[in-house]
Amino acid sequence: MDRTFHTRSRRIAPLVAVAAASALLVAGCSSSSGGKKAEESSADGSAGKANTPRMTVALVTHQAPGDTFWDIVRKGAEAAAAKDNIKLVYSADPNAGTQANFVQNAIDQKVDGIAITLAKPDAMKDVVGKAKSAGIPVVGLNSGVSDWKKLGLMSFFGQDETVAGEALGNKLNAEGAKKAVCVIQEQGNIGLTQRCDGVKKTFSGTTETLYVNGTDMPSVKSTITAKLKQDKAIDYVVALGAPFALTAVQSVGDAGSKAKIATFDLNKDLTTAIGKGTIQFAVDQQPYLQGYLAVDSLWLYKNNGNYSGGGEQPTLTGPAFVDKSNVDAVAKFASKGTR
Repeated sequence: MDRTFHTRSRRIAPLVAVAAASALLVAGCSSSSGGKKAEESSADGSAGKANTPRMTVALVTHQAPGDTFWDIVRKGAEAAAAKDNIKLVYSADPNAGTQANFVQNAIDQKVDGIAITLAKPDAMKDVVGKAKSAGIPVVGLNSGVSDWKKLGLMSFFGQDETVAGEALGNKLNAEGAKKAVCVIQEQGNIGLTQRCDGVKKTFSGTTETLYVNGTDMPSVKSTITAKLKQDKAIDYVVALGAPFALTAVQSVGDAGSKAKIATFDLNKDLTTAIGKGTIQFAVDQQPYLQGYLAVDSLWLYKNNGNYSGGGEQPTLTGPAFVDKSNVDAVAKFASKGTR
């Protein structure tokens, strides 16, 4: 498994090189809050902006209200938009049907490119086909590494969630864990399912899946607490997002449990918790890079005819472990909202 993990990770370097170099030109980006309605983000004309014709790009994600992970994705997308003279229109909703409607709206508005997440790929198949028929390039990010090529997307930017889960499972073995509960905050989200399945594949102990309502944090807390009280043998809680890991810390305390916590994904508060030892480690997929590369790839395609990954391979942005050994180096970037 380790060999597969490192082999796939090495694909990042050649695919990201052009975009990473161009990132040095970024002079700034606009910032605004997420929401269900489409919102425009644009640059202020500062130095470093491309002198190519103005483009419009729609970014559609499955962000749930209050999920700060997506603020980092959006910040990266806005940075690329600022550099590339792009009007970025951001729309988000956890409901796949609503996401499809957002994509249809973008098609109707004749945008120059669309970036989407594929948490529930079957729901997006038809509207992606409509975008292609309209001659609008579509790229994927974050969710859908197993489905982007099937749906005919031009490129994909994210991590292989199964590989990430397998890596975490091996990490649990190294930690001496015996029984883990994997907490899924959104049923039907294929990426979250793949994470837990990956953990089960490599973890030599026992793994259970616990479903919680990710849009209701008090409910998340009480559900995890109840599970830990009911099963004292659980020695690791595996969360699939930073806010849920931080809530699990409270659940462990309320339950009087000795369980440790690991998670996928980072934010500023999560790096602080790792530094304090209340959370053991996190798997980072670099969401800022996902947003940045997805938007920048559409500019590169329109202006240069470039394909990230040659249209055949995903551009992998993770996974990488963050724990006490390296959290200080990561925290300074997390505080800026770029990790």
